[in-house]
Amino acid sequence: MHDLYAETPTDAVAINAFGLGAALQAADGRAIVWGLHDMMGLEAGRPHGPGLHEMGLAPSDMLLVRAPDIQTLLIIGEEALRTPAVGAVLLSAWGEARALSLTASRRLALAAGGGHGTLFLARAGAVPAPSAAESRWSVRAVASAPLEGGAPGRPSFSATLLRRRGGGEPRTWIMEWDRDTRSFREPAPLSGAVVPLAAQRPAEASRPFRRRVA
Repeated sequence: MHDLYAETPTDAVAINAFGLGAALQAADGRAIVWGLHDMMGLEAGRPHGPGLHEMGLAPSDMLLVRAPDIQTLLIIGEEALRTPAVGAVLLSAWGEARALSLTASRRLALAAGGGHGTLFLARAGAVPAPSAAESRWSVRAVASAPLEGGAPGRPSFSATLLRRRGGGEPRTWIMEWDRDTRSFREPAPLSGAVVPLAAQRPAEASRPFRRRVA
């Protein structure tokens, strides 16, 4: 389980895109369940088919479930994590909510630990709070590097690791999403190596959110 926070409310779209990218990597070819809080959809916009296609998502990759409230969103997460066919779950929530308590996060962490997938809880319009997540990130959008011929660049993000279970100093990475390889990469003109989001685990850099089974 990983907590993803939008640095500002205007980064809500970025946190959803970042969460989708992380879920695609963690799912490892299995299905993704995206639970979308209705308030997040109202504030940041609902999913757009061509935009998801540009992320590298096919309709068969993902099941989108709309939640009218946070309690329903949490139920979606728990049920999805118990499904063997699901490789990753993204829950997108807007605003502060009592339902997103430490106890609720522990329930989600238990479901993730006893299930088959990785959970990402993406929040916008909220400040980072204690939880049972393995890591906590703050994410914002940054300017893309133009491609050849002046074509629009890839979606780019600044991701700061705020907390990691087991310790570690906060650290920030600038990365962009490559739809062709379905991975986060260093922006050009740097090498195309995948950015190691988990600084203390260089051997696992290519899969920063891979679920540990032991």
